Amino acid sequence: MRKLILTLTLGWLMSLTSGCAIPLFSGDPNRRAQQAIYVSENLRLLQDEWERFWLLDQPDHMTPFRTHGGLI
Repeated sequence: MRKLILTLTLGWLMSLTSGCAIPLFSGDPNRRAQQAIYVSENLRLLQDEWERFWLLDQPDHMTPFRTHGGLI
């Protein structure tokens, strides 16, 4: 009985991660293209936010050139 419950639970979890239960994008090609653009734009903004959080977008202070770092 325990093996059956474990097998059913694992099968249920695998079906959720496969993407076949609920489609990610619409069936209409125009709407699907718009949704894909929105998703890719959000991922790009997420990368910018990640770099801003870890201060990777700041000038490097180890360069031999002086950088202003502020608004000119």
